[in-house]
Amino acid sequence: MRTSKQDTGYSAICTSDADSITVRGRDLCEDLMGKVDFSSYFWLLVTGQEPDENQSFFLNATLVALAEHGMVPSVVAARMTLAAAPEAVQGAVAAGILGCGSVALGSAEIAGRFYAECVEDQRATGDPVADVAVRNIHRWREHTKAVPGFGHWQHVEGDPRALKLLELADERGASGEHVAMMRAIQAALPETIGRELAVNVNGPIPAILLDIGWPLAALKGIGLLSRTGSLIGHLTEEAERPVGFIMSGAASAAIEYDGD
Repeated sequence: MRTSKQDTGYSAICTSDADSITVRGRDLCEDLMGKVDFSSYFWLLVTGQEPDENQSFFLNATLVALAEHGMVPSVVAARMTLAAAPEAVQGAVAAGILGCGSVALGSAEIAGRFYAECVEDQRATGDPVADVAVRNIHRWREHTKAVPGFGHWQHVEGDPRALKLLELADERGASGEHVAMMRAIQAALPETIGRELAVNVNGPIPAILLDIGWPLAALKGIGLLSRTGSLIGHLTEEAERPVGFIMSGAASAAIEYDGD
C-alpha cells in the first residue's frame, strides 16, 4: 500500500562502506570522534550543519535547564517501571519518555509553534509586535485556555531557569524576533486574559532556539534528549537506592476507592 508521495528514498544523515562511516558528510572517526562534543554532534545530526558558538552555547544551556526537575511524572513512571522490571532499563526509560505531551516535556514545542505563528503573522502584516501579540492570544484562546510559556505553580515570580536563559540571550545577542514576540505576549496578558503571568522555562527555550536557527520540527527533541539523560541518572539511583515501590505504596494509600 502506498503511504508516501516520495518515489525514491534518500537520507543525508549516514552511510558506510568497508573502511569508513560517514555522518552528515563528515568522516565519523577522523572528523568527529574526539573533536566534537555530543551536543554539537546532536545539532549536526538534526540540522546537517555544525553549530556556531552561540548555537552550541544555548543548546547546552537549554538541555541543562530542562533535564532535571525532581520527582516529576516521567521520573516516577520510570522508577516504578524499573522496580517492577529491573532487567529492563530500556523499558523504564521508555516509560518515562512516553508521556512527553502537552503538559510535560512537550509543552516547549507547543509554545514554539505558537510563537512561530505569531512571528509569521508579524512578518506578513508588518503590524506592531504588540498588536500581533494581542490578536494572536485571542485567537489561541478560542481553542486553548492556557497561553503557552507562562505561569508556574511554584515559581510565581518567574521561573529562575527562564529568567537566566533570557539574561544570557540578551547578554550574548541571541534575543531575536521570537524572544521579542514572547515578551510582547507576556506584556499583553493583563489586557487579554485579565492578569499577569510569569514566564516559565517553556517560554525562552523555544524562543531562543528558534532565534538561533534550531528547526521548529525538532523542538520536542530537546525535551526528549535532556530528560533521557536525567532518567538514566534516576534509574541508576533506583537500582542502588530503590524507591519505586515506596512511591507505588504511597499512591495506593492516597487513593480512596469510591466504586459500587
